[in-house]
Amino acid sequence: MANGKCALVLGATSGIGSEVARQLGAAGWQVRALRRGGAPAGAQPGAIEWVSGDAMRRQDVLSAAHGCGVIVHAVNPPGYRRWPELVLPMLDNTIAAGRAAGATIVLPGTVYNFGPDALPEPAEDAPQHPVTRKGAIRVEMERRLREAAGHGTRVIIVRAGDFFGPQAGNNWFSQALVRPGQAVRTIRYPGASGVGHQWAYLPDVANAMVRLLEQAALLPPFAVFHLAGHWDTDGTEMVRAIQRAVARRGGQLPKVRRFPWWLLSAAAPFVATFREMQEMRYLWREPVRMRGGRLPGGEPHTPLEQAVEATLKGLGCLETGTAAPCVPSPR
Repeated sequence: MANGKCALVLGATSGIGSEVARQLGAAGWQVRALRRGGAPAGAQPGAIEWVSGDAMRRQDVLSAAHGCGVIVHAVNPPGYRRWPELVLPMLDNTIAAGRAAGATIVLPGTVYNFGPDALPEPAEDAPQHPVTRKGAIRVEMERRLREAAGHGTRVIIVRAGDFFGPQAGNNWFSQALVRPGQAVRTIRYPGASGVGHQWAYLPDVANAMVRLLEQAALLPPFAVFHLAGHWDTDGTEMVRAIQRAVARRGGQLPKVRRFPWWLLSAAAPFVATFREMQEMRYLWREPVRMRGGRLPGGEPHTPLEQAVEATLKGLGCLETGTAAPCVPSPR
């Protein structure tokens, strides 16, 4: 019999997986995590039950999910690499484990699913005609999950904008705008001038997922939600928030430079991660905004100034010393 308050997190060392695991534990859940090699170095004893195994091996996932009422599928190949080979087999293992355990599957979704016909403001049920390889994989992931829901496995999908948060990970904030572990001297912004961009603060996304799990019995078998997150109207609000956070610590105001897309183009034939990042460039050339508004009880929303400062601090990008008060800028 599955325990409704036991959750298996796949990808618990990733940005979103780690944050969901932390918040589930804080909400009184028993949290189990599957990882090759078991507990990572520095893991706090007792906070998470670490199980040694591989998300690519079905029996490992089935064993880890035994007795769990929830499986959080937050595992992805690092650096966008080998998606066609790895993403769908890992999801199939999660679906098999969810079916065997009678568990709800939770998936952090993206905007990759949508093509030009659904832009600029795709709704949860907008047609999915992606123009990229990763988008096609995302559509197939959701198709398989919808099929699983039709056979009795409850599914919750939360789609959000580009992640940022106190842990480094596969996101543009920590891989492009700033460099983890280094004081911010230069901000390299990937977007076109004047084009809006949607961001999602990881603790807010995780909070939304935990709240939905607490209400899972009231949701349809296949439930999809969009989060509004932080909408940067012209590409300058995130940059200015970073600059203000650095200035509050007494640091020199960071310069703003264009992201070197030319370098990615030149290196793409030789570096898989650059090739995959290049494919996502269209999301920086035109505004794509998921409006949200359907989350029961409203959406968790940390003010941008506070979220950016916590992110930079967590990434080790702020000078040490006394910080000035963080006062949210007018919206």
